[in-house]
Amino acid sequence: MTDLNKLGLADARDALRKGETTSKALTEACLTAIEGAGALNAFVHHTPEIALKQAEAADTRIKAGNAPAMCGLPIGIKDLFCTKGVPSQAGSRILEGFLPEYESTVSQNLFDAGAVMLGKLNMDEFAMGSSNETSVYGNAVNPWRRSDDATALTPGGSSGGSAAAVAADLCLAATGTDTGGSIRQPAAFTGTVGIKPTYGRCSRWGVVAFASSLDQAGPMTKSVRDAAIMLEAMCSYDEKDSTSADLAVPNFEAALTGDVRGKKIGIPKEYRMEGTPQEIEALWQDGIAMMKDAGAEIVDISLPHTKYALPAYYVIAPAEASSNLARYDGVRFGHRAKLEQGDGITELYEKTRAEGFGPEVQRRVMVGTYVLSAGFYDAYYNRARKVRTLIKKDFEDVFAQGIDSILTPATPSAAFGLGEMADADPVQMYLNDVFTVTVNLAGLPGIAVPAGTDHQGLPLGLQLIGRPWEEADLLSSAYALEQRAGFVAKPDKWW
Repeated sequence: MTDLNKLGLADARDALRKGETTSKALTEACLTAIEGAGALNAFVHHTPEIALKQAEAADTRIKAGNAPAMCGLPIGIKDLFCTKGVPSQAGSRILEGFLPEYESTVSQNLFDAGAVMLGKLNMDEFAMGSSNETSVYGNAVNPWRRSDDATALTPGGSSGGSAAAVAADLCLAATGTDTGGSIRQPAAFTGTVGIKPTYGRCSRWGVVAFASSLDQAGPMTKSVRDAAIMLEAMCSYDEKDSTSADLAVPNFEAALTGDVRGKKIGIPKEYRMEGTPQEIEALWQDGIAMMKDAGAEIVDISLPHTKYALPAYYVIAPAEASSNLARYDGVRFGHRAKLEQGDGITELYEKTRAEGFGPEVQRRVMVGTYVLSAGFYDAYYNRARKVRTLIKKDFEDVFAQGIDSILTPATPSAAFGLGEMADADPVQMYLNDVFTVTVNLAGLPGIAVPAGTDHQGLPLGLQLIGRPWEEADLLSSAYALEQRAGFVAKPDKWW
């Protein structure tokens, strides 16, 4: 078999079971692809020795005939997941040199299932960003380019390295995390599939925290079937995570019937926002037509508090970030600033954080500290929490009316050029999350599926939002959408 790195998880799994290839051959193909893709800056910590060792163990396990679905499949791990003995920096200088003595629950679940780790993937610093331009490693680059120019484009953020690596066939799939759209937005920008499961479905233990009540891990893959396979391996109940749900994990792949006949798909009027490009609106209408053609019932719905979602998110997330990032003080681990004679503990904190945190992280920590301060706690943070409750209730009311899933655009545009928003108001960048943050605030599952291209040949994605804990049903609906959209485009190799 040639071009083994271009296979998806399902096809590679089937080839392994039939003896048509080996995990070692798959892994070597991916390692070769990674070596030739330095221009994308997707992989930032390479672990070829670990990968080949895991691949050999997987081949032995497959020969024994009792290997799980992920066994032998080479993947990338976002740098936010702690991996034992391997640099885990969360894209930040402040964690330079940090080698965890433990494994995150999600990566451990994947390794227990026989997955092969090719290396760690680029990301926005502490997952704070929508373009992968805040990373200490430099920008990750989208393998897609506009048809009429060679401008380097963003792969989205914060899971930009994961999205770029999957789209460029450097790995078969990758882990991502989603706090306000950081799986779904990069997936839409790169023509890949990304699912954020219900909050509590995947353990957060060993994942460097950004905003603890919003963060959730999920897979980034080449197809909906692959997403179902990998999500099942990632999920588990974990007593080390107090927010982990003690629920059985279904066989998500077995649920992929693609039968949406009789399903009610909600179309929220509030997502028709002023200034939305015509191509996004047209894609949405195409998606509605596809689901209707598949037998679903299309229902207009209202989520009245949607307009308050972004402001609420950008109060709650920075507030939790300022609390979580207070542990990075230069004392226990990571970067420590050099002190001058006479400097004390306060100077150590100040200098270490000034050197270790990038501008976007500093901005969000400052905002978060401000909204949690004594004089503004009720005016900002408590009010945002109340708005969050209203947003959650909007979804509960809609689902109580019998709606099975909700169809929306995934992003307000196709991928933009790296640096194009550098001089803009930071709020312009935050608007990239306009269709995704509500899902995190409500703790719901959401999936981005590639559904078309814009006039410059760049991929565009649609988002399906599901009921809590019903990822299996959501994946099946996404499978129906994927089949009808028939998106098979790949970026032309220029790197």
